[in-house]
Amino acid sequence: MHFPHSGLYPSRRSPVLARNVVATSQPLAVQAGLRMLQQGGNAVDAALATAMALVVVEPTGNGLGSDVFCILWDGHALHGLNASGRAPAAWTPERFAGHRTMPLSGWDSVTVPGAVSAWVELSQRFGKLPFATLFEPAVDYAERGYLVSPVIAETWRRGAAMLKNEPGYAECFMPGGRAPRAGELFVNRPLARSLRLIAETKGESFYRGELAERMDAFAAVHGAALTAADLDAHRNDWCGTISQDFGDATLHEIPPNGQGIAALMALGILRHVGISECKVDSVDALHLQIEAMKMAFADTYAYVGDLAHMSPVGVSHLLDPDYLATRAKVIDRERAQAFGAGAPKLGGTVCLSTADDSGMMVSYIQSNYSGFGSGIVVPETGISLQNRGHGFSLEAGHPNQVGGGKRPFHTIIPGFVTRGGKPLMAFGVMGGPIQAQGHVQMFLRTQLWNQDPQVAADAPRWRCIDGLDVAIEPSAGEEVLTGLERRGHRVTRETPQESFGFGGAQLVHAVDGGYAAGSDPRKDGQAAGF
Repeated sequence: MHFPHSGLYPSRRSPVLARNVVATSQPLAVQAGLRMLQQGGNAVDAALATAMALVVVEPTGNGLGSDVFCILWDGHALHGLNASGRAPAAWTPERFAGHRTMPLSGWDSVTVPGAVSAWVELSQRFGKLPFATLFEPAVDYAERGYLVSPVIAETWRRGAAMLKNEPGYAECFMPGGRAPRAGELFVNRPLARSLRLIAETKGESFYRGELAERMDAFAAVHGAALTAADLDAHRNDWCGTISQDFGDATLHEIPPNGQGIAALMALGILRHVGISECKVDSVDALHLQIEAMKMAFADTYAYVGDLAHMSPVGVSHLLDPDYLATRAKVIDRERAQAFGAGAPKLGGTVCLSTADDSGMMVSYIQSNYSGFGSGIVVPETGISLQNRGHGFSLEAGHPNQVGGGKRPFHTIIPGFVTRGGKPLMAFGVMGGPIQAQGHVQMFLRTQLWNQDPQVAADAPRWRCIDGLDVAIEPSAGEEVLTGLERRGHRVTRETPQESFGFGGAQLVHAVDGGYAAGSDPRKDGQAAGF
């Protein structure tokens, strides 16, 4: 891994090199995680305290009503947790008759939140510190207030414009009738109280106690389907990981209902098209990555949903090496194409990464889906509810068709890299559809082209949109952008300031004696350690 003295890309950040590290998208949340490590906690304690703080200081991406996925190395083995919630039992295809797509906001986009259950389960199984201790920074930020950071302030302004009329939103998130501006103090005492209740009851209040009853009652007032029984029925899955080898490294993802399989498919396709001979940031390198990603997405959107409902095409069919090799042959090295789904043979968000000096590493992602989520905020609780229901399909017979008790297709995915069965990198790239694409880009930059985590996060990013359309940051260089256009790509030049669609990467990479960490300059956050 190279550590250049001056960055290759526009950024003033250097990688953080330390024995204990936390990287995420908001500095106050980073400090919450560091406090746990300094008090003798481990990387899981740090991840959870960071996640809890993010609920308070970055409500534009997550909240108590979010979902969670996590991949962690406990010092001996790799574990994968799916803490995503399911649709209310009363959701049927008939409920959404007349809709062309699932609602993006409001009560009919709300699925059962899984974040709180993830906090409880991860702490009980892997944490060292008392559960209540993890909440202390978050409660303090909520009760005493915090100064809103610049990137989050802009996202807040955009979210408020869209969601201000949703039940409970303005009361919670628009004090004085508007979104808070950068540098202004924001206080959320109802959220502080809810955090205390969750800490005291180890999550029981949220799924079976006072907070569950408040969610149930507010839903009933608005004729929504979510009930206390839906909350009580929520369960997590220790699901392990699915993986793809590339060179001497292995990329791990959570199995469906997430989109991580798309990153694995793209990487499997890239093994067969000569990407290893391409120079970083070249037209050839970008063209091949974009084409492989489009192909992987075509299959993902056609076949992926709740794992229990993916039939007859399953994970093994989509990751079959022969199938991916066959798909790779369709790629034209000189011409962009719009790909349909293949025919396999049958047989958003906040993210954070932590690591400690015992060798434990955590990749954790927590998200509402779209900004503030549904826009629904339960009065006097600070509970903002996600809009993951929008991820369902209304196509009859589709594996991801909406249905009661089903998990929707998810965009949020944690990533993890191993080498020779040993932990190498815990990372994530928040931001909806960019996430699987970002995983491929971060993996190749760090493992193929030996860039350090900060340089990889700083680098210009691309994002497939639809068909031949692709968005790319202008810092890729006009020669590269016009080269892609000559190959038939319809390129949109977007700066991070114009679009939040390039996401935010957080990476922790093992090095001799410790870790190298990087945090995306497109966000307010940082990497820090000791």
